[in-house]
Amino acid sequence: MTENDLFGAADVPDDMTRPLAVRMRPRTVDEVLGQSHVLGKGSPLRRLANPSSKGSLTAPSSIIMFGPPGVGKTTLATIVARQSGRAFEELSAVTSGVKDVRDVLARARRRLVGDGTETVLFIDEVHRFSKSQQDALLPAVENRDVTFIGATTENPSFSVIKPLLSRSVVVKLESLEPSDLVTLIARAVEDKRGLNGEVKIDNAAVNEIIRMAGGDARKTLTILEAAAGAVTGDKARRKGARRPTITPDVVSQVMDAATVRYDKDGDDHYDVISAFIKSMRGSDPDAAIHYLARMLRAGEDPRFIARRIMIAASEEVGMAAPQILQVTVAAAQAVAMIGMPEARIILAEATIAVATAPKSNASYNAINQALADVDAGLIGQVPLYLRNAPTALMKSWGNHDGYRYAHDWPGAVAPQEYLPEELRGREYYHPNDRGYEHEVSQRLDKVRSILHSETAPDGYTESKEQNG
Repeated sequence: MTENDLFGAADVPDDMTRPLAVRMRPRTVDEVLGQSHVLGKGSPLRRLANPSSKGSLTAPSSIIMFGPPGVGKTTLATIVARQSGRAFEELSAVTSGVKDVRDVLARARRRLVGDGTETVLFIDEVHRFSKSQQDALLPAVENRDVTFIGATTENPSFSVIKPLLSRSVVVKLESLEPSDLVTLIARAVEDKRGLNGEVKIDNAAVNEIIRMAGGDARKTLTILEAAAGAVTGDKARRKGARRPTITPDVVSQVMDAATVRYDKDGDDHYDVISAFIKSMRGSDPDAAIHYLARMLRAGEDPRFIARRIMIAASEEVGMAAPQILQVTVAAAQAVAMIGMPEARIILAEATIAVATAPKSNASYNAINQALADVDAGLIGQVPLYLRNAPTALMKSWGNHDGYRYAHDWPGAVAPQEYLPEELRGREYYHPNDRGYEHEVSQRLDKVRSILHSETAPDGYTESKEQNG
């Protein structure tokens, strides 16, 4: 069942055969739960819904509502049309084409010219519209032939064409808070449009429904309706009999698992993986495992997760614990060979290894700074003594002449500049004092002092044999 099936424009509150989510749909802006951040006085949605704004240039001509499912996008569109006295036209981007858009716009234009009636054109899942379909809307939006309201679960910055986006007010809706859902459940249990007081629900069951719904009002009412059906059965309750009670066990029977808010192609994908990486970087294995579990439950590709863990091993841990990269590479190979569900254990081990390891981004910074210099043209010539000299001609050019073979020197470190002359003294790698990198730091200070010295250490005679 689609969002339009549950929250269509038709309003038949007395038809008790309709889903509970439809019957309990708010009828005015004031009945809407949550979203106070976008429904305050003077907000774009308020101005559209207020009849006094009809025809006024102060009201926006185009709004795009962006948010997860079940937060009231379609409901708000129907309320705006009904409360403001506008006509309401609805299209689904999944099933409608350019011809459907043009037909609706033509009807809206006839209304406006005929008796001055404005039209709300609501397009659900507008992100699924092609560029040509979105382009077809532009003239009508520009001329205010319609009040366009689009709904999308995907970030409109990436899914809506720029000309339409620039003509629209973007309203970001949020998942409902637990307190909002508590009010919604209480209202649905007692309201005549809802369960009409035929059942009771204990607090633990309310909390269980909220936990499973994941901030989705529609999901909340769907679970509540299923639970009410389980305790009332098909037969009408006898007059005077005690009201049946919805308990947590009843809720668990009608719902197998909580809703995981995660869209593998949308913002949720990027938000959760971002939180996962930041948790490993921040050395919080508990948070990292939580986000790992969310990705796995939502069906994320375990190979994708394994790749991100490998990247974190180098970017976040690096030389502070270089063995962690080996652990994560082995984990990625094991995940590919074993697959789910056992791969979850391997991913958890690799996640915890990265999260609990000492951290250093010195390698990450080093390559970025070196690339920045190369991109800026700071390249220079390779010193002659470092160049290859496989032929007599190349030797005559001076290639390789004066090269000091590191293994002929104490500690295998020769006093010798390796960078081009233009970059002499440049240092990209700055180890910190955590983990193995603490040892590297101490050794590197001594190595650099030898590399950049002009003379050999006391008591050392350079070998006349130069190795290639």
